[in-house]
Amino acid sequence: MTFVSSNGVSGVPLTPPGVPAMCSSMAAGGRCGAPEVTDLRLGFLPLTDAAPLLVAVAKGFFAAEGLNAQSVKVSSWTASRDALQDGTVHAAQMLYGMPIASRLGILGHDSAPLVVPWVLSRSGQAITLAKRHAGTVTSDARALYRLAGERRDAGRPLVFAQTLPPGTHAMWLRYWLAEGGIDPDRDVALITIPPPMMVKNLAGGRLDGFCAGEPWNAVAQQAGAGFTALTSDTLWPEHPEKVCAFREDFADRNPRSVKAVLRGLLAAGRWCADPANAAELAALLAAPEHLNCPVETVRSRLLPGFDLGDGRLAGEGAVPQFSGPDSHRPRPDECLWFLTQFRRWGIAAGVPDYAGITASVLRPDLHREALEEAGVDPTESPLISRLAAPGFNSADPEAYAQSFAIKSLRS
Repeated sequence: MTFVSSNGVSGVPLTPPGVPAMCSSMAAGGRCGAPEVTDLRLGFLPLTDAAPLLVAVAKGFFAAEGLNAQSVKVSSWTASRDALQDGTVHAAQMLYGMPIASRLGILGHDSAPLVVPWVLSRSGQAITLAKRHAGTVTSDARALYRLAGERRDAGRPLVFAQTLPPGTHAMWLRYWLAEGGIDPDRDVALITIPPPMMVKNLAGGRLDGFCAGEPWNAVAQQAGAGFTALTSDTLWPEHPEKVCAFREDFADRNPRSVKAVLRGLLAAGRWCADPANAAELAALLAAPEHLNCPVETVRSRLLPGFDLGDGRLAGEGAVPQFSGPDSHRPRPDECLWFLTQFRRWGIAAGVPDYAGITASVLRPDLHREALEEAGVDPTESPLISRLAAPGFNSADPEAYAQSFAIKSLRS
């Protein structure tokens, strides 16, 4: 694993202008209590939705909570897993499904269980298809049904890429294909490769499509290699995407440090969500120590209404959501949905302990306490998961997992 550390921007005031301090007195033992550990390393991948973590370091939001925080750039999701497990980092940006998979023992290198007290971002992902499919396929995978069957029968299946088998991108891609009548395990080939390789293989004609976060869909479009078939909010508006995960033992020993991180992320998310900061945010993210890509590539997909590459424009919910009414709460129904998909696709063998795993992975207590200490009403909002599929019932997740016509259950 290779990583690059960043201490943020020198000369940034402790509390950024116009932003109230959350619990800046905590370093002196104020009402929040001093964090047990102040020198923290937080892992991130070079993706647009790492924004709150990077902004919290660079703009002083973590410093305002009494933390000396460093952002640690990792090369892949497996590297993020390893860094957290090995103690190279104290917290990490992760795909929503990763801590769940870790509890199931299917993530690999699962020596320590992980917990999720904070949803870092919602929406903001996309499925990009090769340019040769433009004009025949838009957001409906049924347009690929006949071609997928012909290629399967000829022994040359369509090839799609994901970032991690139990990750969010795999779930969006599988769900989309299956809604079009295409079995992702039998009718096409699914491969796991890093996003930069996705773009290269798409441009080289070896890939028909991929699902990933930004800026990689924008990169593929700007390179003339592909177009965005759909953004992930089309499947599930305001879906949970990335989380801030901790090792359970670290969270149990250092709850005040964890809550200080969460308060810093809360303030940073608000800053990121302000359209007035979009240009500055794009420049910060594009920096070599972060995403290392052109500023315009990042900026092009921070605000809604961007070109999907085939004449259509993205909707209001297409961009990453970094703040909103109760958007950071780790919600049991959302975790349950991911477990149903792990069950549906045979990622988890047998019937998972839906309630037990959900209770062990999510830490709404830390989320609630962090909001209270930040002076924010912790009352749960009536936000309801709006997955674009009928029949999901959190009271009977196994029935939902079994209800799909296309599935790959394992006993």
